[in-house]
Amino acid sequence: MDGRDLVRSVRSVGSAGAAQGLRTVRAAWRRRWADARGLPPRGPVRARVPGSVRAVEFGPGGGLIRFSRSDLRIFVAVNGAVFWGWDGTAPEPSYALAGRCPDPDPRAALEPDKDGGWRVVAERMTVVVSRYGAVEVLTPGGVSLRRDLPPRWWEPVGGGTARWSQRSEVPADARFFGLGGRATGPRLRDGAYRLWNTGPDRVLRRGGDPVSVTMPAQMVVADAGTHLVFHDSSWDGSVTLREGEEGAGSGHDRAGTSELRMDGGPLRCWVMVGTPARVLLAWASLTGAPALPPAWALGHQHAWWGGGGEEDLRRVVDGHREHRLPLDAVHLGAGHLDSRRVFTVDQERFPKLPVLADELRREGIRLVSVVGPAVGAIPGSPVYDDGVNRDAFVRDASGDLVRGVSWSGDAVFPDFTHARVRAWWGALYAERLAQGFAGFWHTLDEPTSFTAFGEPTLPRSAGHAMEGRGGDHREAHNVYGLCMAWAAYEGLRTREPQERPFVVTRSGWAGVQRYAGVWSGEVGAGWSGVRASLALVLGLGLCGIPYSGPDVGGFDGARSPELYLRRLQLGAYLPLFRTCTGPRAGGGEPWELGAEVLAHARAALVERRRLFPYFMTLAHLARRTGAPYVRPLWWSAPEERLLRDCEDAFLLGDCLLVAPVLGPGVDRRSVPLPRGRWYDTATGQAYEGPARVVVDAPLGRIPVFARGGAVLPVRGENGGTELEVWAPARGRTGGGLVVPDAGDEWEEPEIERYTVRWSGARILVEREGEDGVGEPRRPVRVRGLGPGGGQM
Repeated sequence: MDGRDLVRSVRSVGSAGAAQGLRTVRAAWRRRWADARGLPPRGPVRARVPGSVRAVEFGPGGGLIRFSRSDLRIFVAVNGAVFWGWDGTAPEPSYALAGRCPDPDPRAALEPDKDGGWRVVAERMTVVVSRYGAVEVLTPGGVSLRRDLPPRWWEPVGGGTARWSQRSEVPADARFFGLGGRATGPRLRDGAYRLWNTGPDRVLRRGGDPVSVTMPAQMVVADAGTHLVFHDSSWDGSVTLREGEEGAGSGHDRAGTSELRMDGGPLRCWVMVGTPARVLLAWASLTGAPALPPAWALGHQHAWWGGGGEEDLRRVVDGHREHRLPLDAVHLGAGHLDSRRVFTVDQERFPKLPVLADELRREGIRLVSVVGPAVGAIPGSPVYDDGVNRDAFVRDASGDLVRGVSWSGDAVFPDFTHARVRAWWGALYAERLAQGFAGFWHTLDEPTSFTAFGEPTLPRSAGHAMEGRGGDHREAHNVYGLCMAWAAYEGLRTREPQERPFVVTRSGWAGVQRYAGVWSGEVGAGWSGVRASLALVLGLGLCGIPYSGPDVGGFDGARSPELYLRRLQLGAYLPLFRTCTGPRAGGGEPWELGAEVLAHARAALVERRRLFPYFMTLAHLARRTGAPYVRPLWWSAPEERLLRDCEDAFLLGDCLLVAPVLGPGVDRRSVPLPRGRWYDTATGQAYEGPARVVVDAPLGRIPVFARGGAVLPVRGENGGTELEVWAPARGRTGGGLVVPDAGDEWEEPEIERYTVRWSGARILVEREGEDGVGEPRRPVRVRGLGPGGGQM
């Protein structure tokens, strides 16, 4: 806590209550005191570089290259990725990996290279290690994609954790993406990016980048190819990026650079090369397939921050029904909980919650409950007493319980890096399941304080089990939210084995998609928050987290109708679509903003429900391939530089292009179109790409385009799935996939494959199956043939 944080904490005394404010200040000083006692003092360090090659030991898929001052372990995995680790580091243990490390590819081997270097050859890349430790990634044709200079370590003379840095060069035309969810993205421009999960409140108040989900995973896109590099260390660090500059024909290009600095942990990385789709398929095979959300989680969810009881909740639900606003789930904030008991509902305000939950479920609406990691330090509280008896909470270097601040006051925190603690915590969800909740959203799980503007809760010196290895919070901080989501996911699977768990988390790390989606919380006030919402979802998708979304409605304290509608219209096309109201959300329900706003809001919600079968298809495809729902325009053509630099439009799967309005007073906007035919879905007007077109964007809608030849599964008027087919250009064909969903169970349905082609003067839509080509079994409506479209 620096001086500015102390001032903010003191100011919070008046707004959050004197007792809570003073607890915040005390907790901050306790943290500083614990670190002063528990962390080794800074002293002289000794710099080290690898030196030169001395020997080589061959192994499966690669081998071990011995340098004079380090060893490099390198091999090609069966999924096509290449791993290397300095100081002989192996891929495991790692929280990023899904289970065991992929096996080495028996076809690959270390081979001698020029000037005393060595190389391994994979299907889509060649990795060359120079005599002095530079590592270069080349395309099969020999074009450089990335060159890592020899790393450097700074080791304490008296022993201890070494800091290290890795400087890399990429082609001059390359663009950087990823590093988790970045509000300043999706394209990462020149600057330094912190790798330390931080509460949005604190960062936003400093004018920074909300980074509740960070990870050292970069996707680099250049003319020569696309690659993803992941440095597997969860320690605090930073990445400094600088885009290159081409010499405009002079031949003197300046390479782009990336410098990664870490405060500790192993220096090891994975590299994947190919098209963006192939890269994320390999990434998913490495870090795990994304969890498949239950069907209802792909609809409209509403976060209610109100402080009332059952009657107030019922009024919110009835208001949506009365105004014909589709609603699939309601998220309850901390106000519905007993402040003294972590998992217990407030029985005074919600005396018959199971009955209400059952009634709502029959109406197609689920209840979702908020969960934070903090456990009130209240002797006599069942969860606190049980956790103390089980030694489940984090302790400092002296062995004392670490105390922070939560909703209920002083709190302690479970050590989720211990399997025994995760099992205990997962079992606690049974109490809220019995109350009728169908899912859970995690907050403050960086972990951060509730009142100190995102101030970290645990000291860096706090001890963690780290799966039996032992370690401290410097290593555990970034994976804390991931491990909490892990505990919840496994607990729900055990107690509700027939239903897919629904967990969304605010914080996470590489691999969190195995257990949860991500809600990005308060990403910014005003119009900058609209742009940040899109950037976060795109960035997380390129890091293997396909199911994510912001809070629609915002925490601005004041809401303009235009800003509200533009946020809602964007959110309706994002995977996690969650609106929010109540005192904390800074606004009321849509019917309180006037008849015009209500009509436009209804149109956005109805369109989201119409697209439900398409979102369900995208969810299943993300599970099987790792491809995100929301994709940058360059997804299928990364070599197109015009698309590579576009940050204000996106692809929703393969079929739709969405161009949201990200600024005030806009009623027309420019939209870049990828190659092929595109239809404005509102007017039916056809456009040929690549091109940049200017289209209307009235207050009631945002521009959306359908790809010519697309087969779009939509919900028909009778509630069944229909095929909306957009005519391909004459002489061209099209097609699409449909994955039906039977509900919330685990069965993976068969993929339906459709083709579209011209047959004389009419469009022919056929279904491909094991028995050959046949008629579609679903109603088909062809659009793009004229003002009224066509019916088949």
